[in-house]
Amino acid sequence: MDRRAVFCAVIVAGSSLLWMPASAQAPGSVAIKTAGAPQAIGPYSQGVSAGPFVYLAGQIGLDPASGQLVAGGTDVEARRAMANLGAVLKAAGLTFADVVKTTIYLTDIADFAKVNAEYAAFFPPGATLPARATVGIASLARGAHVEIEAVAFRSR
Repeated sequence: MDRRAVFCAVIVAGSSLLWMPASAQAPGSVAIKTAGAPQAIGPYSQGVSAGPFVYLAGQIGLDPASGQLVAGGTDVEARRAMANLGAVLKAAGLTFADVVKTTIYLTDIADFAKVNAEYAAFFPPGATLPARATVGIASLARGAHVEIEAVAFRSR
């Protein structure tokens, strides 16, 4: 079998996973849900525990009580997004010290320093900081300026 045939076979095998029925659930995965963070605004979970990892959906600066984007700018949105992630972590029995990877999406990369300051305040002093990517993008849901997602590791 040549390389192209193997590559095509991998793509076909992998694509069947993408078209899994909505009712199907990955074996051993558990949805994480909390009223302390905004309810999902689409067909996704706030978080999913799978093995020792907890995957947290991207959070924007929505107030969980009102469902509205907080006012005050990117730094205020970043603080609320991090608080929302903290609520999902808490529902999973974890803290920011358990986070191993984050991704930050910014509609204006010039806000990088403001978001960095808010982001850093949520991690305990002396903790190993997570790996991170920050990406500039054109737009986000609900007109948000920042979205943050995370992956945590359950070591206990």
